[in-house]
Amino acid sequence: MYIANVTAGVDGRTARAMRTRQAVVDAFLQLLAEGEPCPPAKLVAARAGVSVRALWANFTDLENLYAAAGQRQIERQAAIARRIDPRLPLPDRVAALCRQRARVLEFLTPVARAAQLREPFSPQLRADRSRQYQIARDELARVFAPELDAAGPGGSELLHALTAATTWPVWSALRDHLGLSVAAARRVMSRTVGALLGL
Repeated sequence: MYIANVTAGVDGRTARAMRTRQAVVDAFLQLLAEGEPCPPAKLVAARAGVSVRALWANFTDLENLYAAAGQRQIERQAAIARRIDPRLPLPDRVAALCRQRARVLEFLTPVARAAQLREPFSPQLRADRSRQYQIARDELARVFAPELDAAGPGGSELLHALTAATTWPVWSALRDHLGLSVAAARRVMSRTVGALLGL
């Protein structure tokens, strides 16, 4: 009986810790999405409904919190993305890819803006950015495999160009610096990707 009670207590503590971690991560991401680029621990804890002490008991430092938030973003991103059939005609693949990238990049924008401020000082945020680039490259390589193969030795360069054209820095330039709407920015992306692929 004693052993069973101890096990139940440990499981209960683990479950509470998991709930606290999830609440903190969600609160942190919500605040970023609301335009708070550097939410202080006190604000994150209040939004999560936990104490500041509980926050730091579950996240030993900011890098640990960034890692958890980055993983949560990847999960959310995967949930809104749709797999594109690489057997579709090229114009259809370009259109589908750019629609998807526009949707994902708009979703990522608040967190990407905040991360940009801290990346020079955060190995974790730089790792998260690299992971986002890898996700984009892998998707492009799958969707445009025939065209990349046909490019021969230039396939690697073409993949780099496609990656640059469809990731957040260019999307930010279109939306934030040129002031384009989502629809207009997506059309520019489609034109660029199409031109790179010979459409």
